[in-house]
Amino acid sequence: MRVIVVDDDEVVASSLAIVLGVQDDIEVAGTGSSGSDAVALYERHRPDIALLDIQMPQVSGLEAADRILDAYPDARIVFLTTFSDDEYIVRALRQGARGYLIKQDVAAIAPALRSVMRGQRVLEGEVLERAFSLGSEGAGAAPQTPQTQPTSLEKLFPQLTNREREVVKLVAEGLDNRGIAQAACMGEGTVRNHISSILAKLGLENRTQIAVAYYRAQG
Repeated sequence: MRVIVVDDDEVVASSLAIVLGVQDDIEVAGTGSSGSDAVALYERHRPDIALLDIQMPQVSGLEAADRILDAYPDARIVFLTTFSDDEYIVRALRQGARGYLIKQDVAAIAPALRSVMRGQRVLEGEVLERAFSLGSEGAGAAPQTPQTQPTSLEKLFPQLTNREREVVKLVAEGLDNRGIAQAACMGEGTVRNHISSILAKLGLENRTQIAVAYYRAQG
């Protein structure tokens, strides 16, 4: 596979290029230090995977990914960051990113990229299909987009009530409890109760996993 590596710390970008470059099945086509570099490198090399830092000055990795995916919808974008942040993870998944990895776990990066090449998504080194198995009928299928087919959420999460499925969708859109309450016309206490029920029914631990489950179910 051919990969580009973009990080605003040039030492990090170079180090990652060396680590990945020694793998027999990985070729580092180019490195950069800004979101603008990422867009230009992608257009020049058309790599199999773009490995991008999220926080970069002027043009962030998220903004660069937007530009790349607008022009190349099939692009495989994998984000690399120094910390795990729910907001960034949800936004990255909404964009269509194939992975979200932590920089410190260098040993997990190459295996994660191989998983992405097999058509899987990875979160902090774990394949989503393995990390968040819902065990519900049809969860592994690729349904129609929920926004255009409202009944698809019922197929994906049959164990949830209609209101709980609505909350799942809003969590996946990155809304906090107040935002969900306003969007769904319910009290914040009711939102908290719904989220607790969703976590219990799906066997999940936090809001990020709810969002991951939602995007995983969409394929």
